[in-house]
Amino acid sequence: MSSGRKVIVDVLEQVLTKGAYSNIALGAELNKSNLKDKDKGLVTEVVYGTLKYKYTIDKILSSYVKNGLNKVDSYVLNILRSAVYQMKYLDKIPDFAAVNEAVELSKKKVSIGASKFVNGVLRSYLRNEKVNNFKGKNKIEELSYEYSFEEWMVRLFIKQYGEEKAEQILKGLNKVPKITFRVNPLKCSYDKAEDKLNELGYDIEEGYVCPEAIIINKGKNIENNPLFMEGLLTVQDESAMLVAPSMDLEDDLLVLDLCSAPGGKTTHISEIMNNTGKVKAFDIHKHKLSLIKNTAERLSITNIECDIMDASEYNEALADTADRVLIDVPCSGLGIIGKKPEIKWTKTFNQLKDIRDIQRKIMINASKYVKVGGKLLYSTCTLNKEENEENVKWFIDNVPGFQIEPLNYGNCDNIVYNEDGSVTILPNESMDGFFITKFIRVR
Repeated sequence: MSSGRKVIVDVLEQVLTKGAYSNIALGAELNKSNLKDKDKGLVTEVVYGTLKYKYTIDKILSSYVKNGLNKVDSYVLNILRSAVYQMKYLDKIPDFAAVNEAVELSKKKVSIGASKFVNGVLRSYLRNEKVNNFKGKNKIEELSYEYSFEEWMVRLFIKQYGEEKAEQILKGLNKVPKITFRVNPLKCSYDKAEDKLNELGYDIEEGYVCPEAIIINKGKNIENNPLFMEGLLTVQDESAMLVAPSMDLEDDLLVLDLCSAPGGKTTHISEIMNNTGKVKAFDIHKHKLSLIKNTAERLSITNIECDIMDASEYNEALADTADRVLIDVPCSGLGIIGKKPEIKWTKTFNQLKDIRDIQRKIMINASKYVKVGGKLLYSTCTLNKEENEENVKWFIDNVPGFQIEPLNYGNCDNIVYNEDGSVTILPNESMDGFFITKFIRVR
């Protein structure tokens, strides 16, 4: 695991020190490495686990670092963090091996002095591991330590959802998310996709809530899956999979997707419309539109037209043109922490306030593009009610001519049907945290 250890710390350094995205940094480092698939799996587990439990790990380390963690070299600190994660949360690697590898890496990459420091801290932790029982002053401190979240985020969830549901959210966001495929009906039936995956040795099961979803429990790297490369399957979380079917799509409609990259929902819309009509996909970043084009080409979709546009700026040419408009707006992302755990440490409370203004500008503009009788779908991958229910209430109060059409996805423990007709999806091992509302323009 010695070379794997270096990959782990290199990725942590990029994410926690340089602001890189965990999935991108990890993917790049794994592709450069010569690690076997089994080792890649362990590296991935340690990287995401260390990021997920950084708050708790830092609390532990601060007990053994006299001068404070901010005085410790960042690379050394990330060596310590990943070692403590393995010793506290994993049983795959013996404690002595985790310590020895951490010491050797710090000696090789930093200095002999650093290796002695790492050795001293980790062995002190091991001597006191059984008595490391954190006692918070209040429930917020206890939950922050147990689930490893900043106190402001725990406080936010308790204020908005109550203590019991807040703890369910914290627990759900720490679950290791399952990988799910969406079957492309333009190329393959669901049953045929299941059969082919079984033939390729994948351990699969039916989706948690979506009829087009297949859950991958075990199997080879997705990027090398021939069914994926041939366009029979698309990787997508089941929460996101609910969006396009919620739009009441029919053949030959004009649909606008105003915040479309990377294109999972865009291409799902096209699939449901049987590749008919037109889907106009917009994004503010030109380079991201290529992701949509590439995905559409892989899936043999031809009805998507991509263009650059800032959804927060009004485009008069689109006024009253669309049968359906999707705004999967930029958000704080608090619902996808399971997949991007660095969100715990990169988001601040003030950022939640700032992004709401952009969301409301997009809502206003989108409403002007919908025909009378047409429908507007608003979605986020956050659990912050100020970006969700409060935005919906603000929209209904300030934009005449629109009503909410209630959504229904059946009875699931993690799906909450709000009084206004919107839906909140609480995170679990099968679904990201998500929010969806459907509006219809009645005049």
